[in-house]
Amino acid sequence: MSNNEPGDTTFAGLGIDDRVLRALSDVGYETPSPIQLATIPHLIEGRDVVGLAQTGTGKTAAFATPILSRIAEDDAFPQALVLTPTRELAIQVAEAFGRYSAHLPGVRVLPIYGGQAYGVQLAGLRRGAQIIVGTPGRVIDHLTRGTLDVSRLRFVVLDEADEMLKMGFQEDVERILSMAPRERQSALFSATIPRAIRDISRKYLRDPAEVTIKSTTKTSDTISQRWVLVSHQRKLDALTRFLEVEPFDAMLVFVRTKQATDELAERLRSRGFAATSLNGDIPQNVRERIVGELRAGKIDILVATDVVARGLDVERISHVVNFDIPTDNDSYVHRIGRTGRAGRSGEALLFVTPRERRLLKSIERSTGQPIEETRVPTVEDVNAQRVSRFEESITEHLSSPDVAVFRRLIESYESEHDVCLADIAAALAVQNVDGDNFFLKPDPVEKKVRNDRSDDWGDRRERDDRPRSKPRGDRRPSGGSDFATYRINVGRKNKIAPGAIVGALANEGGLQRGDFGYIDIRQDFSLVELPANLPRDVFDALRDTRIAGVKIGLRRDEGGSAGGGHDRPPKRAARDDRPARRFRD
Repeated sequence: MSNNEPGDTTFAGLGIDDRVLRALSDVGYETPSPIQLATIPHLIEGRDVVGLAQTGTGKTAAFATPILSRIAEDDAFPQALVLTPTRELAIQVAEAFGRYSAHLPGVRVLPIYGGQAYGVQLAGLRRGAQIIVGTPGRVIDHLTRGTLDVSRLRFVVLDEADEMLKMGFQEDVERILSMAPRERQSALFSATIPRAIRDISRKYLRDPAEVTIKSTTKTSDTISQRWVLVSHQRKLDALTRFLEVEPFDAMLVFVRTKQATDELAERLRSRGFAATSLNGDIPQNVRERIVGELRAGKIDILVATDVVARGLDVERISHVVNFDIPTDNDSYVHRIGRTGRAGRSGEALLFVTPRERRLLKSIERSTGQPIEETRVPTVEDVNAQRVSRFEESITEHLSSPDVAVFRRLIESYESEHDVCLADIAAALAVQNVDGDNFFLKPDPVEKKVRNDRSDDWGDRRERDDRPRSKPRGDRRPSGGSDFATYRINVGRKNKIAPGAIVGALANEGGLQRGDFGYIDIRQDFSLVELPANLPRDVFDALRDTRIAGVKIGLRRDEGGSAGGGHDRPPKRAARDDRPARRFRD
């Protein structure tokens, strides 16, 4: 493979359609990243490509812009298929295609992934979409149903191919590739190049150009970087606690969309913070006024998108918060570079949801710097700060010349009403402070399994995503009350492996690897340990999941454990006496 370094070439010199170039300019792209510079010319020429690069190096634009430059707008049938390992990535890639095709009105992009109702996807397929972005399991589903036609595909992309294989999708991926036309153009992008990826490349790609990109992105040593695990639903509360506990001068908060800037800024204002939004819909003269108010201290928190904040240099910005984690590593570096400038120190805080930890690892690999994990401030932390600010306010106002005036009034009130000074002071404080809401209330106690941490901001059951492990040879069930055994209608006769079960269920139901216990594959069915309290919508999505083209019909198994410790022997084929298979990373 060849190494490529960035040069001075612009997007205009890569052969991209002028309308796509306009869209790139609209979203703030100026010069190609190394992976884009190295792969776009090959893809424009129609050559297959294998790209080895980390997540967040600009791979999506590397394959999306050549596809959009060559797509036939008038032909309303699937011409390009992009396979991704997770539904989150499928959504992100589809959104990127939407941004890059803003000036191609005839192009329609459709994401298809597990966990979304089939009706939405079927309607989109009937209307006609030239570009399909999907997860392997749901794509196989539509192929099996006959609702997706891949007979006229011109482009196939495997994005994060190594992740797809790790999740057990190799069989599905190869099945899809074998059904696509032989004369298609193919591109494979991967962070690593294991043997299985090599085998797929040799079998399904034609003389591909091979490109390796080594990341050289660095962050400033003057910026202290931290990350915190927090579920999407609790991000606002987490941010509010940091704002109350952590001293800051001015703060820049990054979100992904224009709509999110307005919504978050409004919610912060309702909580008493001097916040406003900055996005591409705001006229330039208003943007300049907002930045001026930030410099002058009239605004303390600016909620912004990447595009409008590029180049923003305000000395007051002491903190940058990535409220939404960037999917592009370069964007992370640009974002946090708004603080810690000209030798000044700065703080960067990154919110990471449980499903986004791979993006965190990608940022750390790309920048070559570990990011320190921190925790959300506790109720006690917040209340201690509120008391401290209350005391500081008293101290500050004791030096006011008006104290003498009010002292005489209070002394007179004390004498006339026989009320102690402490009670009078407390009553005056009530006039200015809502006593009922002065202290933050403790978090409600939730009935859930906890790890050694006392908080549940990440909504996680275990410290990491690995399945529960036991010593080799110990095939007994885990016996945990938080797990239950479920039965699915696929087994050895369907030629499935534990990885395929984990990959399909994780993708369709949004499960983490820590949500899986023992997996016992029998001849005609399999038993899987999953959380006992699966939400109804997750259970319904898993019940309709297909593995190897078979609807699994997930249901609770009353016979016992997937580990083999049944209270009564289940009826099974004569050869079903093998020990349970334990899924391992």
